[in-house]
Amino acid sequence: MKITTLFPILTLLLIGGFFCFLPPLQSCLLPLQRRPAPAGGKTGRPKEALPPETGGRDRLLESAAVLLVTLLYAFAAFSHLGDRAAPASSRVFSEGEELTLALDADHELSRAMVCSVLGTGGFTFSLSEDGENWREAATLDQNYVALLKWHSVDLSGRARYLRLTAWGSPELAELRLYDALGTPLAWDSENELTDEQSLVPERSTFLNSSYFDEIYHARTALEHLRGVWPYEITHPPLGKLIIGLGISLFGMTPFGWRFSGALFGVLMLPLVYAFARRLFGRGLVPVCCTLLLAADFMHFNQTRIATIDTYGVFFTLAMYYFLFRWLFPAGRASTSPPVSEGRPLDLALAGLCFGLGAASKWTCLYAGAGLGLLWALHWLSRFAREGGRIGRAFRRNVAFCLVFFVLVPALIYYVSYFPYGISRGLVPGRGMFFSREYLRIVLDNQRYMFRYHSGVNATHPYSSRWYQWIFDVRPILYYLDYNGSARASFGAFVNPVLCWGGLFSLAVLLYCAAARRDRRALFLLLGYLAQLVPWIFVSRVTFEYHYFPCSVFLVLALGYVFALLRENAPRRRGLILAFTGLAALLFVFFYPALWGAELDVERASLLYRWLPTWPF
Repeated sequence: MKITTLFPILTLLLIGGFFCFLPPLQSCLLPLQRRPAPAGGKTGRPKEALPPETGGRDRLLESAAVLLVTLLYAFAAFSHLGDRAAPASSRVFSEGEELTLALDADHELSRAMVCSVLGTGGFTFSLSEDGENWREAATLDQNYVALLKWHSVDLSGRARYLRLTAWGSPELAELRLYDALGTPLAWDSENELTDEQSLVPERSTFLNSSYFDEIYHARTALEHLRGVWPYEITHPPLGKLIIGLGISLFGMTPFGWRFSGALFGVLMLPLVYAFARRLFGRGLVPVCCTLLLAADFMHFNQTRIATIDTYGVFFTLAMYYFLFRWLFPAGRASTSPPVSEGRPLDLALAGLCFGLGAASKWTCLYAGAGLGLLWALHWLSRFAREGGRIGRAFRRNVAFCLVFFVLVPALIYYVSYFPYGISRGLVPGRGMFFSREYLRIVLDNQRYMFRYHSGVNATHPYSSRWYQWIFDVRPILYYLDYNGSARASFGAFVNPVLCWGGLFSLAVLLYCAAARRDRRALFLLLGYLAQLVPWIFVSRVTFEYHYFPCSVFLVLALGYVFALLRENAPRRRGLILAFTGLAALLFVFFYPALWGAELDVERASLLYRWLPTWPF
């Protein structure tokens, strides 16, 4: 048996053993109404047996553990994120413009390294020894997929002079020539293309160039900062504006355009901890949930790429957290339907996060539909118990939700289009938002986005469907680079322990929601399904990264199972630690292949290609 076949089999056996061969877990899943009556003959729905809250020392240890996990993850997330230095000066060419550069002497040339910024078009490279007689040596097509990247252009021949002839309106940041031995050559003078030669890399990698959809979103973030009309208008602007904050802090560098996503990925850890603590109480379970998210491959790679999905998932997680606080004001002790709801502030914050998420990516509307369903079920439950006595409270709550789930999100969404207005020459300020032209810009973009997403019929070699996501069988490859016998590659897929173990947890949630009428289980199950079910009916090309929002709920679903085990068999905490440790161990094992280290091709395939469809 091949080692790559043995790995998934062993992982599945360990996961299956955790769920199937634990008598304490089996006993705690019995329907509440069938459990033996307590001594004394009393019957009825028993209260949930919860362990006591942890003491001061345990709380300190818990906080220290979460802080340590967050710091370790932050170190991994920001390591190898991207170069922090890149050429700052650049030159924008016009159609037919020519630029002649001179070396310090004649040289036998081999290639040039060129840094493309914005503007599509291209260049013809011509060489000359005397500056009079020219011969065409190469061309560079600077199309939309070639931006924010370093390119190696083959230039063979002897020359002292290089002439660039542009078509379109391309923008270059730096250019360096190499002789036949690969030695960098010196120019006889400096200009925008020759003044930062020390920043020119030997070759193009993900550390110094854009990859995958960064050619859209990082580019759009820069265009917003420059006040020009963006190329990518198929998603709302807020996500790209957040990417732009990192660029403002660290410059137009790979580290700069990826910084915001990595930061939000780090911030998700304390958010998941707070959510899990609210769901399951203090102690081991919320710490393990934090570690499960930190060890997730999808979370790691998806937050380190300059795309907008990170922000949508962050705000989705936040909106469900605040809605849970409102629905379950007593947190984990809310085993029976509450007589009243929590603080209005929590509901308002849920609506605010919904607005921020929707202004980042439309997929947050799916999450919003899940919020609406949970809200409706809550009020239906109250109507069934209390009837018309809650009519006034219901009407007031409807009015409150119309403000914070309709009006406030609509305002956030509308105002987020301010860079579009500025790029059209509108004067920034309150007056811009009340102008007809600004309103027309926003409405026209909604129509365009709807037509675009409903009409996409493109194909992709790493596309996948929802039923492949839930089994982790078709990751999407983000980056692939061969360097001799070594290969660097990474993509988006879920940690197998979380993905496969999460499926078992979903079954537990379903059972507990139906048989035990557990409202926490129903909340988590509907939160997961709200992110997945809409994709079942989507016919356009889809990818495994669309499963990112669901993977966060898999973490909480596993936390629910951990809580069941802790509450019914507190001495079995070692099993919870072992399961979580297995996820962390896999993250450490896969880490070189997750951040893009150069690995021997055969070794990488031997260790990491667990399934034939995994791109290793």
